Amino acid sequence: MKILRFPAFRGGAYRRPDDPQASRLHEDAWGTRAFMEWLRSAACVDEDPELFFPVGTAGPALRDVSAAKRICARCPVTGQCLDFALAGGQTSGVWGGTGEEERDRLLRTTRNDARRRSAL
Repeated sequence: MKILRFPAFRGGAYRRPDDPQASRLHEDAWGTRAFMEWLRSAACVDEDPELFFPVGTAGPALRDVSAAKRICARCPVTGQCLDFALAGGQTSGVWGGTGEEERDRLLRTTRNDARRRSAL
């Protein structure tokens, strides 16, 4: 049984999503197995999760963020990953090719646009 590692499950390794025992865990944790489908194709599946969650804001941390974003650049599910991060309020790490500040800007822009539309 191959153990997968990816940013969505920082700090832990989980069994393949198609493993019957793991499916029950994922259904309980996320409410649906469909959530896991896009993760199967993620470029980060076999990468070290620590790369996507660097500690600090300079030197090695910046190199890790750059390396993580290069992995995201070749990923076929970057859009789904970013959607998940934005919808789930992921405030740390690299998700969908974006860093923490980039996602924060996206969320602020989205909220501001929604406020403007509701004011009309």
